[in-house]
Amino acid sequence: MNSVVVVDYGMGNLRSVAKAIEHVAPHARVIVSSDAREVAAAERVVVPGQGAMPDCMAQLTERGLRDAVIAAAGSKPFLGICVGLQMLFGHAEEGNVTGLEILDGRVPRFPHDAMVAADGGRLKVPHMGWNEVQQAESHALWEGIPSGERFYFVHSYYVEPASPEIIAGSSFYGIPFTSAVARENIFAVQFHPEKSAQAGLALLGNFMRWHP
Repeated sequence: MNSVVVVDYGMGNLRSVAKAIEHVAPHARVIVSSDAREVAAAERVVVPGQGAMPDCMAQLTERGLRDAVIAAAGSKPFLGICVGLQMLFGHAEEGNVTGLEILDGRVPRFPHDAMVAADGGRLKVPHMGWNEVQQAESHALWEGIPSGERFYFVHSYYVEPASPEIIAGSSFYGIPFTSAVARENIFAVQFHPEKSAQAGLALLGNFMRWHP
């Protein structure tokens, strides 16, 4: 049976993610777990995240999940969501912490001076609401989802990959920013597919069928 663990490190919209996966993959075994052994045993791993990056990194370490997540990112279909994307990178401006350094790059905050809308008004941070994602490349997780589709975002920080080759999607909010990355068995997104209606469900369904 296709099994997936949604990693529970005390931060994130875990139940909503799990319910969305159950909806698109009704025959899969979906587990919300903080047990590193279950993460290691699962065929697929999802790391969601909400809240502050320093708290997320601290909880991941305190719960003994750091090594399990790093191992999963190196060996099996892996989906990162929101802070679950940001933690894959290195230095983060939020709290001046370092992520898991699985992918090269940093996590800056939206620059205050650039937060200007087309009409000259101020853009609020966090970036909250629906925004378009322009696909940078074809990928199994984009199957059936047109480039320019809208997804739901809630974030004040964004990833800045060192290598443009891993950018799978980009969006615009005052500045262009990376909203999805892909490398080998890793796919990670800044938006929340579990809150993104049919497009988000399509992406989760693609993940559950993905064999990188």
